[in-house]
Amino acid sequence: MAQQCPLTFVMSLAMLLKVAFCANFSDFFQPLWAPDHIATEGDHINLSLDTVSGCGFESRSKYLFGKASMQIKLVEGDSAGTVTAFYMSSEGPNHDELDFEFLGNVSGEPYLVQTNVYVNGSGNREQRHSLWFDPTLDFHTYSLFWNRRYIVFLVDGIPMRVFPNNEENGVVYPKSQAMSIRGSVWNADDWATQGGRVRTNWSHSPFVSTFRSFEIDACELSPETDDVEAKCGVSRQFWWDKPSVRELNKHQSHQLKWVRRKHMVYDYCKDVARFTELPRECIN
Repeated sequence: MAQQCPLTFVMSLAMLLKVAFCANFSDFFQPLWAPDHIATEGDHINLSLDTVSGCGFESRSKYLFGKASMQIKLVEGDSAGTVTAFYMSSEGPNHDELDFEFLGNVSGEPYLVQTNVYVNGSGNREQRHSLWFDPTLDFHTYSLFWNRRYIVFLVDGIPMRVFPNNEENGVVYPKSQAMSIRGSVWNADDWATQGGRVRTNWSHSPFVSTFRSFEIDACELSPETDDVEAKCGVSRQFWWDKPSVRELNKHQSHQLKWVRRKHMVYDYCKDVARFTELPRECIN
């Protein structure tokens, strides 16, 4: 029997904002590929990777601005070569995308979290961080917050990364393509662990990451009928447009500085060997 959990619906300026805690997973999500590798156990969604396939799911709806969260428990033990992802993405070669990618490692070494931002099909904006806890022992909450001013990647409510809207300086920013919410597990041993030097040990498969307790509070769009600008455009004043969330508060700013100082291990903006000319957002 599917778990019965309450749903809260909030009406704001004639638009329905949906917040789901422990809701029936299949009401909101569908398999993206390899449904036979996705198993539901109560409110837990287990994604498995083996020598045959990884797997993934996506939300039935798409969203423009707001916040999406998932609680995830990552692959235990030797997870080298594997990647677990929680991300948002639109469709097509010129897609927008916001990524959390959890890069597995050999037993006893820390997971690394890679974040990335794609705009109009162009990415190469990676940052990598270590975590201040073992993400395989328990569930932790990973969130994507997105409005017209900035994107925030959060871990248990702590900002890990901010990507500001810097269009005034010629930096592209995702603001017009609605994105689905997705999760996946796949093999990336050609690059994920120590640059591909450590390959996946398939004797430990299947590799399983578990998702639960999703929360969506965003502008929901139907791709067949909704006009993006009319429903989620600048004339609407939703909670993510309020002055109180137009920038990080003082406490969040201190948290972000702490994360950068203690846990950042790679920043594309400092990779002068990779970029002969740093991306525009890195020099403004």
